[in-house]
Amino acid sequence: MITNVYVDGFNLFYGRLKGSPYKWLDLDTFTRRLLPAHEIRRIRYFTANVMAWPDDPDKPNRQDFYLRALATIPHLSIHLGRFQVSKVRMRLARPPLTGPRTVEVIKVEEKGTDVNIGAYLLSDALSGDCESAVVISNDADLAEPIRMVCHDHGLPVGIFNPGRRSTGSWQLQQIPPTFFRQIKTNAFETCQFPEKLQDHMGEIQRPASWHPDLWRK
Repeated sequence: MITNVYVDGFNLFYGRLKGSPYKWLDLDTFTRRLLPAHEIRRIRYFTANVMAWPDDPDKPNRQDFYLRALATIPHLSIHLGRFQVSKVRMRLARPPLTGPRTVEVIKVEEKGTDVNIGAYLLSDALSGDCESAVVISNDADLAEPIRMVCHDHGLPVGIFNPGRRSTGSWQLQQIPPTFFRQIKTNAFETCQFPEKLQDHMGEIQRPASWHPDLWRK
């Protein structure tokens, strides 16, 4: 079965990869391991360019190395959303008896990923680009486009939950999709890129802090 895979990059990262030694994930090997009976036509990876923070100025560089590594996969495309940073005043969860009951915080919101996934999922389904689709995400906002593709347009859609909790999103499971599965840890462990790769810009090396023996962020 010819299948397209749609990867919610931030949902995957914060659901499973952050705080693990498996960030250097080869999505080609990974999706083929998850779907051994499928012919993977294309992988669409959705993310946004991260920003440097005072306590982590190297974050954009690590992401750039990883996006370059992903770009060496011929049938993978990268689709970028954006980050919106704003200062907002929010209520304290436990306000003091006296004094301010609100505090000003920096709010960072990632915009566009769920819309982009839904748009490409629908577009590929309507154009007959694949015979089935698989979404790697646990984002409840994707429930409606998945329902439309699966039930209104008759394209089988499966969901792999990258989160550590096996229950997953209630909204996604209520569609219901063709299947809803939890990703096991050994799939991440055995599907890492080589330590070094090459592209037209030169050598791509796994960020030092992502090494299995040294990982921390």
